[in-house]
Amino acid sequence: MAGVTFDPAAIRELAKILRETDLTEIELVENDSRIRVARQIQYQAVAQVAAAPVAAAAPVAMPAAAAPEAEGPHPGTVTSPMVGVAYLAPEPGAAPFITLGARVAQGQTLLLIEAMKTFNQIRAPKAGTVTRILVEGGSPVEYGEPLLVIE
Repeated sequence: MAGVTFDPAAIRELAKILRETDLTEIELVENDSRIRVARQIQYQAVAQVAAAPVAAAAPVAMPAAAAPEAEGPHPGTVTSPMVGVAYLAPEPGAAPFITLGARVAQGQTLLLIEAMKTFNQIRAPKAGTVTRILVEGGSPVEYGEPLLVIE
């Protein structure tokens, strides 16, 4: 694309849209021209923000759940290795990969994360019992966001 110039105002406008919508990247394609604007996320801030909606969704269970979180993340927490959309079942209407209380084997598929139209299997890092599922099917997830806990 040597010799192609882009309007700086258009690039600034795309960057503004990223900030306003909390997206990590945006791409505009028109004819043979392509503009892609991306930003990096502070991963520590993302993990703190991601935990807030989970706690707010279950105010009744909050006192019991708050104590372990104050000590740090649970050692059996499985976190998202990427930004994408989490799916708990292989396809709509199918049985989920896991359920609360299910025993899982090391390497077993726990859920899928779709990123850039590719479905990535998230596998159990160890054998154990699923004690918490922290995401809903079809919900967006960020890098490092807790997905579930295996004890």
